[in-house]
Amino acid sequence: MNSLQLILTKLRYFGPSWVFASLNIIVGTWVLYIPGIKDKLNIDDAQLGIALFCFALGTLTMIPLSSILIKKIGVGRVTLFAIITFSMLFLVPVIVPNYILLCISLFFVGLSACLTDVGMNALVSCIEQEDEVHFMSASHGFFSLGGVIGAGIGSIIITYIEVPVIHMSFAVIFVVMTNLLTARAFFGIAGKQENKEVKRSYSLKSIRPLFGLTIIAFLIMGSEGAIEHWSKLYLQDVVAVTSEKISGFGFVTFSAMMTLGRFFGDAISKRFGSFTIIIGGCLISIFGFFAILSSQLVVTISGFGFVGLGFSVIVPELFRLAGKAKGISAAQGISFVAGFGYLGFLLSPPILGFLSKIESLRLSFIVLLMAAVIAMIITFFLNRNKRE
Repeated sequence: MNSLQLILTKLRYFGPSWVFASLNIIVGTWVLYIPGIKDKLNIDDAQLGIALFCFALGTLTMIPLSSILIKKIGVGRVTLFAIITFSMLFLVPVIVPNYILLCISLFFVGLSACLTDVGMNALVSCIEQEDEVHFMSASHGFFSLGGVIGAGIGSIIITYIEVPVIHMSFAVIFVVMTNLLTARAFFGIAGKQENKEVKRSYSLKSIRPLFGLTIIAFLIMGSEGAIEHWSKLYLQDVVAVTSEKISGFGFVTFSAMMTLGRFFGDAISKRFGSFTIIIGGCLISIFGFFAILSSQLVVTISGFGFVGLGFSVIVPELFRLAGKAKGISAAQGISFVAGFGYLGFLLSPPILGFLSKIESLRLSFIVLLMAAVIAMIITFFLNRNKRE
């Protein structure tokens, strides 16, 4: 809990961490209105999947550009600009009158989402190196906390606000104002320049030990993205929940347990080790997916909580292992694993959309269960190879 105390007592650490929370406050509010947008535009799951793929395409487009912007403008300025732009752009998908404009708007939202994600992680990494502190895991805990705030509070007030754009506007104003207030702690941070010699050493041979970690990151973060976008529809379509308030609590429970796990993850990892923690996290999430597939309301919502708890410790440990990989710098290792993980996070929602079109959302969540099993098996073999 030392990292959490650090964040809560000093604005220098709270400011960047609040950007993590802000990003997911907006996303958590947005996911509540996905079913309504789907009905308003009269589109099916496959078409919604294509629209979400446009979001992913925007993100992939920004990946090579984000580092250039950070180098020219500074990581602090880029982070503030990105989170404000991201928040304001997310008003557009809620009000668009047709499907084409939905796809176009989500592409631009994806651009700003990627810039925000790269900026805030680079900002935390820079501060960690300057101050010789560690609060990356707790910052990701704030990301999960943002989902609880956005979807949790949103699930309560959605029954009182009939116009989606008004609800989104309140969320956007809150995020923009709070970040303008806290940004003074990091706005002037420029970031460190990359070492050219390290860049030349970046090769296929040097990143080979990271392939297993990369696959796990793709599977787990892909499952996170799928749950974030499809959990409410799963409760409505498969579990037959009719209440808007209740159908949002699958994602709320998932985010709440993930937040709790990430705030305690560092201490648990220190005691048991990274590979053991990842295997344990996979086991907990597998149990959770079986509960989700029961299609019983209370059991299903509890299942989302177990999946969130299991997933919470996996991604931080993957980053920790990537940072220790031999023959490659910590920054390169983390960026390689995180990049493919984020790719999975973005691609999984449209993939599940197509699967639900073929069969149902139940089939999509069976695929997520299989992904957790595969991730556990890969981790087992990586751990065995390390011991040998």
